[in-house]
Amino acid sequence: MAFDGKVFNIGFNKAGTSSLAVALNRLGIPTLHHKLQGKRLYEIIRANQARGAKLLHGVEHYRGFSDFAGQLFFRLLDRQYPDSRFIVTNRELEAWLDSREAHVRRNLARPHYWGDFRTIDRPRWTRRREEHLAAVRQHFATRPEALLILDIPGGDGWNELCSFLELPIPDEPFPRENVSADEYR
Repeated sequence: MAFDGKVFNIGFNKAGTSSLAVALNRLGIPTLHHKLQGKRLYEIIRANQARGAKLLHGVEHYRGFSDFAGQLFFRLLDRQYPDSRFIVTNRELEAWLDSREAHVRRNLARPHYWGDFRTIDRPRWTRRREEHLAAVRQHFATRPEALLILDIPGGDGWNELCSFLELPIPDEPFPRENVSADEYR
């Protein structure tokens, strides 16, 4: 039987989060990626948390969630939404750092950008990523079936995702969203 619970992307940005969101939607899993009607999913979750509500209050009809700082919430999401599945989108370290740096540079070049992704700090990003991966692996050590580490830029796709979610593999290429010219060589 196919998995029918919630799916949370708890990886960092610039590692295939957009591609994963499109893939989940194509698999019939209604997925929110980053924003809903102009409001960041992160802000919705923080507001719910501040009110003492479940993190996904108001958006619980969605089953997939991507690019929302899930690395900050995965433990609480796991408690509040038991039997969910968690995906860490990941990619080769130097390519990930380069992509994040390019993203920050684009943000800084936009005169009206107000977001919080404005500082280049490769050592900090590397440290946070390593700490996050260790924490995730420890958290799911007794339930490996609830965790998938997915390297979309490295070639992971339908086989890994559909096996994890117990769904048939679509007869179409895996989505590749927001790809720069040299990312998926």
